[in-house]
Amino acid sequence: MSHANTSYVCLPCRASYKRRYEAHHEKGLRRHVCPRCAGALIHVGSAFAAPRRRDTAAWRTLSVLLHAGVRFHKSCCGGPGYRPRTLREVKERMAYAEATGEPFARALVRAELPH
Repeated sequence: MSHANTSYVCLPCRASYKRRYEAHHEKGLRRHVCPRCAGALIHVGSAFAAPRRRDTAAWRTLSVLLHAGVRFHKSCCGGPGYRPRTLREVKERMAYAEATGEPFARALVRAELPH
């Protein structure tokens, strides 16, 4: 059973690709590979917009989000919701998570931090 196209990224190449999403890919039965380096692509979701390849800070921010388990899936309102766009926003949310004990992935998607 095939599904709509979704985005995958290769962090080392700083590249994004649209591929058909199939759930069994995520279970390790088959994986998408980067056409540039042959490394594994990371499924990021259908609401993902890739930063420019030259924007190394944005790719670092994206790397933190992906390694924390944050993805870019469409929600009931259309988009994925808030995602930090800068390393400063990531650091603020990391500090908040550390201070409050909130899980890092949850703190990363908070649009506003309580004072």
